[in-house]
Amino acid sequence: MVHTATRVTIIAERLLEARITDIINKAGASGYTILDGSGKGQHGRHLSSGPAVINSFSILKIEFVVLDHKTALDVAHDIEKTCFDNYSGIVYLSKVEILRKDRF
Repeated sequence: MVHTATRVTIIAERLLEARITDIINKAGASGYTILDGSGKGQHGRHLSSGPAVINSFSILKIEFVVLDHKTALDVAHDIEKTCFDNYSGIVYLSKVEILRKDRF
């Protein structure tokens, strides 16, 4: 059986990782995935490789899935409010279909 859920995707600077994952954990998400990122946007180009000194300014893609859409919205707003006033980043939500509802 297929169930509807919400995936929250966050693209942010690596130095925000702990703050973002703390918000996700406090919301009760069962887990999250973090991937190294690179790309170009409003704040210029971000490379996934470079000197260790500037590794804190590389970007990450953090994703998690929750069954409750309101929880997803609350987390997205909290991350936007507490992280992106002084740092670049985006949050977007997607409706997804999942097979193992008990995992979320």
